[in-house]
Amino acid sequence: MRKALSLFVLSVFVLGLLAACAPQEVVKTVEVVKTVVVEQAGETVIITATPAPEEAKVLSVYGIFATPSEEPWDRVIQDALFEARDAGRITYDFVDNLGYSGDLERVLQETAEQKKPDVIFGDAFGNEEAVRRVAAMYPEIAFVFGSGLGPSEPNLSVFDNWIHEPAYLCGMLAGGMTKSNTLGVVAAIPVPEVNRLVNAFTAGALEVNPKVTVLTTFIGSWFDPAKAKEAALAQIEQGADVIYAERFGVHEAAKEKGVWMFGNMSDQNELAPDLVISSPVWNMGPTVDYVLTAVAGGTYTAQDLKDFSMMAKGGASLAPFHGTESKLPADLVAKVKEREKQILQGLFRVDIDERQPPERSQPLEK
Repeated sequence: MRKALSLFVLSVFVLGLLAACAPQEVVKTVEVVKTVVVEQAGETVIITATPAPEEAKVLSVYGIFATPSEEPWDRVIQDALFEARDAGRITYDFVDNLGYSGDLERVLQETAEQKKPDVIFGDAFGNEEAVRRVAAMYPEIAFVFGSGLGPSEPNLSVFDNWIHEPAYLCGMLAGGMTKSNTLGVVAAIPVPEVNRLVNAFTAGALEVNPKVTVLTTFIGSWFDPAKAKEAALAQIEQGADVIYAERFGVHEAAKEKGVWMFGNMSDQNELAPDLVISSPVWNMGPTVDYVLTAVAGGTYTAQDLKDFSMMAKGGASLAPFHGTESKLPADLVAKVKEREKQILQGLFRVDIDERQPPERSQPLEK
């Protein structure tokens, strides 16, 4: 004869049996998900149960930045971390505008020592040795920093804005939109991570328009809007009628002179809605998600996170055209969208050329 026992009685029976047989073990409360039938003849009872799900740990994260948060590079990182905070995955606080004279190393060490966060995000450019010294002192903390160098075991991972692919697409658009066959690029400093964007933009322009010349000006700073505007005005005087604003501030010159421009890092159409055609967009969401998942799961290790900032993984994209699309030639837009599709499918690869670009590029055709 069979008897169905109630879940409550069965749970009490099982817990009592476990306590009697193995008193030294900690008994976990479980949720029984299947009614169990017991044989009267005393045969073995098999219980199917599922442990109650554990709540996900909320990680403690800090941001340490050399430049102001309004600088587009930092802004992209901050936005991804704010999103994770708003989703309840992390607590987040940050310090910015620390510069390059030693303050960043001091604040970084104080944060690691006093706050003991699970993860510290930041930018190591200009502070590479300082960041690596502090990371080595706190191997239990995940250090995740923008860097032009490699990762360092066991805890320092590196990332960067690998947006050369959408920069190439912007170059295609610029090459098709120019009337003077002269383009301008206002960039920060001639380092590899900047050079590859300028060179990709130039290559894209030459694909569409082999007669184009590209003027490149480095302003010698990561964030100096006034100097960026001045450089853009000088390029316009030399005939540039489309400008790639690798640095913030060019939009003021574009509005004064009424020339087309491209933003950088984020969708910057709002700066000059009638003039910003598009922007190479960097999305740190995939990188942040990967790191947080690894730290929470105990699988984090030092690595180069480059792939998470590329188009294939959603880390880079071409910003929408917004109201400017109606002013763009339809065949040009179609060509750019086809190239974008090929990049996403792995059928077209944008070269990573980190050589310093010339002040004035040479056209492929006269």
